[in-house]
Amino acid sequence: MKNSGNSVPCTEPARFQTVGGRPPPRDTRLQPLSAPRLTGELIKARDGRSLLLRDIHRDDVDALRRGFATLTPDEIRLRFLHPLTDLPRPMAAQFCEIDTEHAVAIVLLDPEDVAEPTIRAVARAYIDPATLAAEFALIVQHDYAGQGLGTLLMQRLIEACRQRGAVEIWGDVLNENGAMLELCGHLGFSRHAAFHDPGVIRVHLST
Repeated sequence: MKNSGNSVPCTEPARFQTVGGRPPPRDTRLQPLSAPRLTGELIKARDGRSLLLRDIHRDDVDALRRGFATLTPDEIRLRFLHPLTDLPRPMAAQFCEIDTEHAVAIVLLDPEDVAEPTIRAVARAYIDPATLAAEFALIVQHDYAGQGLGTLLMQRLIEACRQRGAVEIWGDVLNENGAMLELCGHLGFSRHAAFHDPGVIRVHLST
């Protein structure tokens, strides 16, 4: 796989520079497109480190497991909403096998010149073909937190879900996960109490 070789700073792309950082509204005149694949874009984080942004690949299993091994117990709990001590290979393989018509998984990982690259952040969504509602999840390794990478991934995820015809995006967030709730508010998500768990906030964005 080749990338463009050009590093870009991890800031909001021009097409997302709207009030509050919210993505622009859907153009209702357009029909859902055949969603393009993200083949590789070199991103430079605010601290100068480079990461490759692309769709997840089926052979990313080891890179995904290496990334999981770097997460703290709290990071895992905030992402999965319950403790998880290991990411077994079959589960990691399932996470890497994407139905590209109804699902998206975008990763940030070490550049290609790293011998054993590690996935540092993942944003994923599954689009229910019956309701066209997309459920999302996001995790950024603590060592890369606070550099705008979560915002960048969510913007790309929202765009990819729209291209696949999603009409809304939602997710469940623990109410103690202030960073995720703040990010969602920045992107225009509304908040609602999750009826199934008083400790969970459901965030929602109409696309």
